[in-house]
Amino acid sequence: MKLIIATIKPFKLDEVREALTAAGVRGMMVTEIKGFGAQSGHTETYRGAEYVVNYVPKIKLEIAVPDSMAETVVDTIAAKARTGKIGDGKVFVLDLAAALRVRTGETNDEAL
Repeated sequence: MKLIIATIKPFKLDEVREALTAAGVRGMMVTEIKGFGAQSGHTETYRGAEYVVNYVPKIKLEIAVPDSMAETVVDTIAAKARTGKIGDGKVFVLDLAAALRVRTGETNDEAL
């Protein structure tokens, strides 16, 4: 099993979710986060005053999938989240040691 953690731009969430659902992903966790990478924040103007935004709003997706789906999920996220501009996000793939569905007691692939 793999745990895929992705950060994407907020306006790309619906497009990514729809594509992942079509690819067979049965669930994911979504968190609103703030952070920075290569863009290191940006400057905005509000009511004539400039101020620096050090942390940029992002969406974090956490998706647990069987090994066989990991590459498809990563490719789908990369394709649908890409705008070609700085700040499109990152995708991390980690080995997942165990999973448990609390309601039924199912474990590992069956719990996904």
